[in-house]
Amino acid sequence: MTGTTNATREILLVEDNKRDEELTLRAFRKSGIANPVAVCRDGAEALERLLGAGAGQLPAVVLLDLKLPKVDGLEVLRALRNDTRTALLPVVVLTSSLEEQDLVRSYQLGANSYVRKPVDFQQFVEAVQQLGLYWLILNEKAYGR
Repeated sequence: MTGTTNATREILLVEDNKRDEELTLRAFRKSGIANPVAVCRDGAEALERLLGAGAGQLPAVVLLDLKLPKVDGLEVLRALRNDTRTALLPVVVLTSSLEEQDLVRSYQLGANSYVRKPVDFQQFVEAVQQLGLYWLILNEKAYGR
């Protein structure tokens, strides 16, 4: 996939687990995804970055964990969908949660996709590669800024 993504389109990873953050970044590198990745380590930080007074250009996609400190992922998703600036921003829930209610609630709140983090690193790399291919290359964005 190297060289095929628009490398200026930022990915926002919202992940509080340092190990999962490192695995995700490693999977991006291994997949040839060269886009810049910004990381927020809790829901409040993500909301400030996306909706705060100093919010800048929106990322190409938000990869959102559900189990976050301060403000959980479902509340982040709700806030993003309730704001006209981010209502159409692609949000992929990327979580290790096996709870059916998390899956259902994520879609009810407007998630564009729900991906369970594979335990196996190679499967995780493949999942991240597919996410990158779809959201950074194939998907047409419906929001501006």
